[in-house]
Amino acid sequence: MEKSSFASASSGELTAAVYGAGRPVRVIPLRHPLDAAVREAAAASSPSLLSAAMERARGMGPWEWAEAALPCLAWMRTYRWKEDFQADLTAGITVGVMLVPQAMSYAKLAGLHPIYGLYTGFVPLFVYAIFGSSRQLAVGPVALVSLLVSNVLGGIVNSSSELYTELAILLAFMVGILECLMGLLRLGWLIRFISHSVISGFTTASAIVIGLSQIKYFLGYSVTRSSKIIPLIESIIAGIDQFSWPPFVMGSAFLVILLIMKKLGKTNKNLRFLRASGPLTAVVLGTLFVKIFRPPAISVVGEIPQGLPSFSIPRGFEHLMSLMPTAILITGVAILESVGIAKALAAKNGYELDSNKELFGLGLSNICGSFFSAYPATGSFSRSAVNHESGAKTGLSGIIMGIIICSALLFMTPLFTDIPQCALAAIVISAVTGLVDYEEAIFLWGIDKKDFFLWAMTFITTLTFGIEIGVLVGVGFSLAFVIHESANPHIAVLGRLPGTTVYRNTLQYPEAYTYNGIVVVRVDAPIYFANISYIKDRLREYELKLPNSNRGPDVGRVYFVILEMSPVTYIDSSAVQALKDLHQEYKARDIQIAIANPNRQVHLLLSRAGIIDMIGAGWCFVRVHDAVQVCLQHVQSSSSNAIKLSPQASGHLTESPKAQQRYGFLRNLWKAQDGNGSAGDEAQSLLRQNLV
Repeated sequence: MEKSSFASASSGELTAAVYGAGRPVRVIPLRHPLDAAVREAAAASSPSLLSAAMERARGMGPWEWAEAALPCLAWMRTYRWKEDFQADLTAGITVGVMLVPQAMSYAKLAGLHPIYGLYTGFVPLFVYAIFGSSRQLAVGPVALVSLLVSNVLGGIVNSSSELYTELAILLAFMVGILECLMGLLRLGWLIRFISHSVISGFTTASAIVIGLSQIKYFLGYSVTRSSKIIPLIESIIAGIDQFSWPPFVMGSAFLVILLIMKKLGKTNKNLRFLRASGPLTAVVLGTLFVKIFRPPAISVVGEIPQGLPSFSIPRGFEHLMSLMPTAILITGVAILESVGIAKALAAKNGYELDSNKELFGLGLSNICGSFFSAYPATGSFSRSAVNHESGAKTGLSGIIMGIIICSALLFMTPLFTDIPQCALAAIVISAVTGLVDYEEAIFLWGIDKKDFFLWAMTFITTLTFGIEIGVLVGVGFSLAFVIHESANPHIAVLGRLPGTTVYRNTLQYPEAYTYNGIVVVRVDAPIYFANISYIKDRLREYELKLPNSNRGPDVGRVYFVILEMSPVTYIDSSAVQALKDLHQEYKARDIQIAIANPNRQVHLLLSRAGIIDMIGAGWCFVRVHDAVQVCLQHVQSSSSNAIKLSPQASGHLTESPKAQQRYGFLRNLWKAQDGNGSAGDEAQSLLRQNLV
């Protein structure tokens, strides 16, 4: 029997094969990426980044340039005083009243005097209202950043020293610089490599650590300052003999009140004001109780300086390098928390938000705040939610919050002297209860064990080894999973859906037609140095272990491998060389590669690398269906010739003219059906059994 070979047919040979073996197959021509028409269309639809930026800049008028520099002009220009002012005023007052006690509580969490919480909620609010692009984001001190500040500075210097405060202010300056740089260089996309499960596990563990660090104000004795759960628990147990009932009862009562008001405010629209007024209620009730009864066992905030912060340049730059990891971490938290919240609020309120502009606005607010004694500020989830629910329309609500903080600094600080420490601790604990996301862990366990593993690993390491180690482990595993998925991409064997020219994964559609001698493979990822070995191994596996085929003549081996390349967005030089090697291997075994539906960039690179010429330009197709039909014509033609030359078949064919006539009829019927229809299947079955 003569050996059949299909490898590297020329375009002329391919055309003859297509139109010479049975009925004609209509093939849509694949346009070469260097054709003039294709080049012009690509240039018109895909201008370079520089030319696009220059074109956009030329089309901007003076007002657009002003809005780019000052995002607040976007809402100032269309501000409706009658409709918007009342909503902004209500939201600003509501969140401002909420911010005053929260700011002092978070400053205590950071290991700072409560006044620095008020400073952090002052200047950054005004700066962000001018340069920030979100109209509902509430900026200021937050629990997670406060814990990070306390954790890193506690390992450098004692919290009671002046240097501790100076380093906290320096951190604000460093975070601001990093945020501005990331905004200007458009590097916000880097944070996308941290999965949501890592963030959820980290925030849940951090919330538990924050709660345990504040419980000392409930117990009435000092607890070790640490971001690790084991030292905290050991310290709590070791000092249990110093337990005091009055602060525990008062703190627990305030916590219950706060949680009830928070729950009612969330579930009942008519009682939304309770959620925002909860912290103020705890502070007022606690202050009144202390002023009336003067309980000696209840510790209070003490004297708070009156007046606005003075201008000063951050100091302590000799500790810059030791603070850099924490500054990077806080910047990451700011991107995850602030930009995520800002984008969600922008979508709900129907306006566009540029995350890079948002980063720049946050950076400026931190830089300016550091010159007025503020520690790092970022967007608060809880206050932003209250701001949105209270009807805030523009950044004016943030300015009103700043005015309230300003008023508190100028006129109200003498009233804060008798605020119980346990009331501020209750405010922090009630705020971080929303960060405990155990429901996410249950959800991940049900749908994706890999993401649950990420959540659990980040959660456990953050609790056990501290925040920095927890983040590093979580991000490390997250990146490892990304690399693994990229190096081991999904590869599918495709089949034709009955009655269509659509080809889909045979595992998803078992009824899809597949053809003997032809394997259609789709690589669902870019092809590059990290995954090309895996792809080659899978292709060899398909050659050695033939997929179960249900159409076409039984040829006993693979003659054609069709690569469906529509999902392949990129291919590098390593992959090009590997494809050349694969072609040579296939050619030695009489297997032909065909390429279907490459995008312009991939097609252009394959052409320049000589792969198109190597496999034959005629073996590149617009559609998978075209490639399958051409390959099927070859397989059927070869199979028909093999049957005619078979000694058994020849014996049957020479027995009678009637047998020869019947054989010819069935063979033509099979070709006419392309191996798909019921008549074609019957003809194929009869031919295989030599019943002619």
